[in-house]
Amino acid sequence: MNGGCCRSAASRSPVCASYSPLKTPPWGLSCCFALQHLAVQASLLCIFHLLLLPAPPIRDQDRNWNELLARSLFACGVSTALQTSLGSRLPLVQAPSFEFLIPAMVLSRHMPHMARNGTDMPAECAEQDCAAPGSWNQSLREVSGAVVVSGLVQLALGVSGVGGWVAQRCGPMVLAPSLSIIGLSAYKEAAHFCSASWGVALLLVLLAILFSQHLGSCRLPLCTWTRAKGISVETSIPALRMFSVLLPLCCAWIVWGVLSHLRVRWDLLGPATWQLPTANGTLRSPWLQVPYPGEREWPSLSSRALGVGVAMGITSSMNSVGCYLLCPRALRTPALPRHACNRGLCTEGLGSLLLGALGGVSGTASSIPNACTNSLTQASSRHSVQVSALACVFLGMSPRLAELLTTIPLAVHGGVLCVTYTVAVGTGISYFQYANIDSGRNIFIVGFTMFMALLVPRWLSAAPGYVATGWVCLDLFLLSVMMVPVFLTGLLSFFLENTVSGTLEERGLLTELAAWKPGVGENAPQGCGSEAGQVYGLPPALRRLLPPSRCKAFPFCFLCPGREESHALEEGSAPPGEATGLLLKPSAVEVESERKWRETESRKWDNAV
Repeated sequence: MNGGCCRSAASRSPVCASYSPLKTPPWGLSCCFALQHLAVQASLLCIFHLLLLPAPPIRDQDRNWNELLARSLFACGVSTALQTSLGSRLPLVQAPSFEFLIPAMVLSRHMPHMARNGTDMPAECAEQDCAAPGSWNQSLREVSGAVVVSGLVQLALGVSGVGGWVAQRCGPMVLAPSLSIIGLSAYKEAAHFCSASWGVALLLVLLAILFSQHLGSCRLPLCTWTRAKGISVETSIPALRMFSVLLPLCCAWIVWGVLSHLRVRWDLLGPATWQLPTANGTLRSPWLQVPYPGEREWPSLSSRALGVGVAMGITSSMNSVGCYLLCPRALRTPALPRHACNRGLCTEGLGSLLLGALGGVSGTASSIPNACTNSLTQASSRHSVQVSALACVFLGMSPRLAELLTTIPLAVHGGVLCVTYTVAVGTGISYFQYANIDSGRNIFIVGFTMFMALLVPRWLSAAPGYVATGWVCLDLFLLSVMMVPVFLTGLLSFFLENTVSGTLEERGLLTELAAWKPGVGENAPQGCGSEAGQVYGLPPALRRLLPPSRCKAFPFCFLCPGREESHALEEGSAPPGEATGLLLKPSAVEVESERKWRETESRKWDNAV
């Protein structure tokens, strides 16, 4: 990032992003960045399908599982392309999240034919509302129906403007515990996959720490080729830091392959790969197969799918809003406006609708591991993410190539989770610096929300029968949302932050205006507002199709910047009331304190200049 925004962020971080969302790296680097994003995305896809879809009963092995993985890749690639071109416009990769996994697993408990080992009917399904035992494919159809419902919920939250309204009213005391829980909620899955081969997982983690932290400032020359000059050596780049996820992943994979080939008897080298079964063990996946809705069977909509789908849509949208706020902070870009957040949720809803119609078992949401990869490598352009989206679509149209992803060692998946989700935890903790963490109010909010987010899912997983309203749809909805730690943390912290009295300084809203909102104050550096318009603004062709008169009509009013917001972007400042217009109105004393603080910061800026 260049210009005034990068200079204004110098007080917060000594390093600016090497390749900002607006900067297009050379094609060679773009392809390498795209490969890094694709590797992280593929790891998350494999983890999701492996946890949700274990080996099916022998009688139902009539579906090619590689095709199911390929369909997910295809839909995620399309959703990523929409997100970077028409959605939030941030370099965010779309993939399934654990907020889809937990409700889907709750739904699977109420379907006897989708039981883990094909066992008998559980007690929950003794009621008449449970479906009769059927084929394995029928089970997947009901999960696909829940995914379709989640897409409609995501689309409704974006079109109605609820997502942007919530995002603009999340202060430090909401983001800090929420992002921390997002990272901590993956520790069980990380430990599960790392246990397959702790040696390989530790090798990946240690190499990632070495490349990103100890050797992050090591610069290597960059060779480029142009038609006029041919091959030339340009300025050096911090290559080890830029590829601090891809290089360790490849090294760990190669080491595991060599040791397996040599048949080294090493106790730490366990069964590190998984293979998706094919029909009768003989049918091979085709090289080319373009997925389309209804090719297999259409999704099945039921009362259970309705309840779980609504829970999927709400929890995944909360995860995505956190990702929208994490990515700009990681890349030191201007703050996310609400119209970009609304468009992002709409594109995710379209991706979930597509994946559900294709027969997938997961929706699409902004990938936290890929956003954390942006923060760790400080190199992610919109162009490279779009290249990864095209690669994803290409792999999705070739189930035989998608089958290669199943050869990645399980320990590598666990190492990727360890490296990426730790960044989410650290980012959440970093938000505490803006608030008065010594305040008894803030200590209670943080401790209570994080403790309850870990306690309630643990309790319900051991005793799900306590939630019994007599209506299966409502029971599944309550179980699904209450077993997702991100939902509990976000809901409780948002409620307490906006109902428990506290000063603006105590809540971290005064420091927030200068710390993560660039361009606040009369003497703000120039160029930030124009960059915000370039990062989050709609493409020029679409802006011509949506004139201001049309943007005022529903549903475009929440997807386009309003008059005040457009003026704020041009001036490089946050629109009035966006950051401080929470549920409780600030008092006159707080407003006067904020005015004095701004004057002090303005004088400091003048002296620094």
